[in-house]
Amino acid sequence: MTIPLINQCRFTAIDFESAGASRGLTDHPVQIGLATWSIENGHGNAFTSYLFTDQPIQWSARKIHGIGPEQLTDAPSLLSLWPELKNRLARAVVVAHGKGTEKRFLRAFPGHGFKPWIDTLLLARAAWPDLPDHSLGAVCQSHHLTEEIQAIVPAKFWHDALFDAVASLVLLTHLIKTHDLETQPLDSLLHPDTSVWHKSRRN
Repeated sequence: MTIPLINQCRFTAIDFESAGASRGLTDHPVQIGLATWSIENGHGNAFTSYLFTDQPIQWSARKIHGIGPEQLTDAPSLLSLWPELKNRLARAVVVAHGKGTEKRFLRAFPGHGFKPWIDTLLLARAAWPDLPDHSLGAVCQSHHLTEEIQAIVPAKFWHDALFDAVASLVLLTHLIKTHDLETQPLDSLLHPDTSVWHKSRRN
């Protein structure tokens, strides 16, 4: 099997905002955002939607993302968006910052086959282990990327699903360019070495 180079790949980022977990209930997504980037074509192909859930939105979650039940009244279910997600994620390198949440919500589609996955949280820890905070907003702000994200997604901000999806792509782009990885195999992004970060945490 031929391993593609980074400059040959299409990267599609996905982000979910959730209702927040409450006792005895499973957490549900309430917003989804997807966006695409490649070295050849740049940023584009953005998609976002609120998602219907019959679970209450926890106060702690609403305080973060500002989404309330009034925005979900006529929203589609996640399952109904399967054709949209399949079209955007199939044959793409899937990107997320802290991919655990995104992979968990996509289990609604058993056997979907979306892969490979790149986790920009792990990449940031490997590339800049000395940063005190590797959350998406903190890393982007430390590298002065926020204005670039806002230019791509105007009138939105952190903890909007589309803004965060685009932010993970802008961060990925910055990392690829600053580390001169454009012509490297995709594998160089799939298994980042976070040993230095882990060592600093232990110390």
